[in-house]
Amino acid sequence: MEKNVFITQMAKFLPNKPVSNEQMENRLGCIGEKASRVKSIILRQNKIKERYYSIDEEGKIKYSNAELMSNAIKQMFSNEISLKDIELLTCGTSSPDQIMPSHTAMVHGLLEGAGPMQIMSPAGVCCSGAHALQYGYLSVASGNTKNAICGASELLSPLMLAKNFEYEYSELQQIYANPLIAFEKEFLRWMLSDGAGCALLSTAPCGKISLKIEWIESISFANELEACMYQGAEKDQNGNLISWKMMSEQDWLTKSIFTIKQDVRLLGQYVIKKSAEHIKNSCEKHQLSLEQDINYFLPHISSMYFYELLMKGMEEAGVKCPGDKWFTNLSYVGNIGAASIYIMLEELFHSDKLKTGEKIFLFIPESGRFSYTTALLTVI
Repeated sequence: MEKNVFITQMAKFLPNKPVSNEQMENRLGCIGEKASRVKSIILRQNKIKERYYSIDEEGKIKYSNAELMSNAIKQMFSNEISLKDIELLTCGTSSPDQIMPSHTAMVHGLLEGAGPMQIMSPAGVCCSGAHALQYGYLSVASGNTKNAICGASELLSPLMLAKNFEYEYSELQQIYANPLIAFEKEFLRWMLSDGAGCALLSTAPCGKISLKIEWIESISFANELEACMYQGAEKDQNGNLISWKMMSEQDWLTKSIFTIKQDVRLLGQYVIKKSAEHIKNSCEKHQLSLEQDINYFLPHISSMYFYELLMKGMEEAGVKCPGDKWFTNLSYVGNIGAASIYIMLEELFHSDKLKTGEKIFLFIPESGRFSYTTALLTVI
């Protein structure tokens, strides 16, 4: 018998002090000992003013990805429920500390006081955090577990350090002669940040407010579209990904294989189109009007550049959602990938703004190979 599932507690962990736009290159370094020519363009478009890095002012990585996640989780517990009572742990990320063991296993190992429990590590990019929530929801709803911790974290700043790009930049001197190449190489460097967020799922509401999960659904368009965001691979002329396993160690360096790359042309062509398509299909399936039936629309967007484009794309698809229903904290916490939706929702959860009966619509896109997740929550 299917059970109701509620988010009864939420927490986040943002490392160190916020980093301003002016401080970014001091923290990450300058490629080729030159200030970036495209940084100001990208920051002007994404409108991010502050973000958080695990790298401190002395250049040391203060927290691992697993530590970011475990620090967020530990903040959720009190005398009412303890870690030893948790039956399922599922944590998403696009930037695990190692290829194996799994990210969630490493987080579990850092949770002092926790007992043996079921774990699951969803793979992917931004939707990995949403898939963690979806898996936890299905587990509790089915009665497989009585509760679950779901979360996501990212440790992306070490991947954006200048040293990771130096070899390729020294080989490709035309980068500074061709701003388009520089834009593609540095696009994500000025957008991503670190942090973690999490939620506790239970079969009954608890505390001041709870959020009932009405439904969660995900879809992939990988059958139609090639990869757009990738790491540990290189694209060939036909758009196929060539794995690092098929390359020489020299290629790893000269092509910056282990940095995160984004096909910005593919992103611009499809990300809004497919976003609107999935939101429309989701609303039609559940007979939901974003204009009339919801109070808050929480979109995970990588850049404010896409904010108005998404609104316009939704309207062209016949899905209206007034701007006063939209909520994002991108400009002052940064784009934290898979953790972004948790950190947005956590802020709203603790804001004292929510009223019983209000509806919250979550939207998480992933440009990896164009995957999307939507969810509907009710304030209890």
